[in-house]
Amino acid sequence: MKRPSQSKKIKVGISIGDINGVGLEVILKTFNDGRILDMCTPVVFCSNRAASFYRKVLNFKNFNIHAIEHATEARAKKFNVVNVWQDEFKIEPGQINEIGGKCALLSLEAACASLKKGEVDVLVTAPINKHNIQSEKFNFPGHTEYLQDYFESKESLMFMVSDDLKIGVVTGHIPVTEIATKISAKLIREKLDLMEQSLKKDFMINKPKIAVLSLNPHAGDQGLIGKEDDDIVKPTIAKAMDDGKLVFGPYSADSFFGNGHYKNFDGVLAMYHDQGLIPFKTLTFNSGVNFTAGLPIIRTSPDHGSAHEIAGTNQASENSFRQAVYAAIDLFYQREEQIELESNVLKPESKALAKATKGRPNDGKRPSSPRGPKEEQPNKPTPRPRKDLATSTSKEEEIEKAPSPKKEEKPQKQSDSESAPIEQSDKD
Repeated sequence: MKRPSQSKKIKVGISIGDINGVGLEVILKTFNDGRILDMCTPVVFCSNRAASFYRKVLNFKNFNIHAIEHATEARAKKFNVVNVWQDEFKIEPGQINEIGGKCALLSLEAACASLKKGEVDVLVTAPINKHNIQSEKFNFPGHTEYLQDYFESKESLMFMVSDDLKIGVVTGHIPVTEIATKISAKLIREKLDLMEQSLKKDFMINKPKIAVLSLNPHAGDQGLIGKEDDDIVKPTIAKAMDDGKLVFGPYSADSFFGNGHYKNFDGVLAMYHDQGLIPFKTLTFNSGVNFTAGLPIIRTSPDHGSAHEIAGTNQASENSFRQAVYAAIDLFYQREEQIELESNVLKPESKALAKATKGRPNDGKRPSSPRGPKEEQPNKPTPRPRKDLATSTSKEEEIEKAPSPKKEEKPQKQSDSESAPIEQSDKD
């Protein structure tokens, strides 16, 4: 099926994160391969001076910057930079200071405002430093909570995604000492529903199969190591299954990933941040993407942090940021395709109306051309999802995902100097 918006080259809004981190470095490296400009139009919110500074650091002599004042002026096939600020802030790669946080917030605010107005189609955020960005306007643990508040969404899910592994978390940026007290049947069910909805709407999986990890070691060992799994987690899973969802567990996290059991599921719900992100980054580091599910907009980001320790040294790998751009593009098209599929399904009230009007006289209007007797035809099937969708409809069936269709090769060009993995805590 041809995607409904393939004729439209989407605009990718990009916030630069901490100006003294690796944000602009991985952004420029990503778009230094001009083939990606055939897929989207980048709109970067910072300043021409900041972009030029890192262009010089990276020695990209033939990299052209298209400076504009508003996102509406963005041009296809150009690396568009919206001048968000006019002040000549001092850029000090590797330094964690007030300027880095101030520029990060200015960039994020401008990108979100443009997305809300429809001037860009999706948002890709480069890493922030969670400490120096804190202010009266940004009083949140990270991007996820800020975006949920900005776009007035009641719920959101931190969803770490790659081709082979998708992990969401029940509790996000909270201290470990508070995790057990925050876990509740209501919260687990909310995150399960968000994950299932996202797998259907954003990843085109018709009947997703979800694994739930236990809170305690060995799922509590029948209450010997905590009662939360028996009292809260198991009953919540049972209720979800009664409601027709393919939800299984709880699985002990210590062996779930090591034995490859995660490959049997479309999504995995972890109870807390590190339980989900440690295995995700171990298995997919520098190729995984952080996606904020449950929002009315599409936002992705790389799976690494601001990495001040290597900022300005031309060592940062752009691969995860490139994957974040690809993911945002795919999610945009898949959401539109899902909307089109749903709109083509004949609603029950439409069927009833068609039945009621069958054989109705023409009321004096010109009759249709006479036709001979027509053999009864089977009902026209509703549009089917793509071939790579899971199609099982009951929880007893084993779901086997067909191989994804071959996609157009995406550029994997590296910078002149070998790029190093970015070892830094996540900035979601």
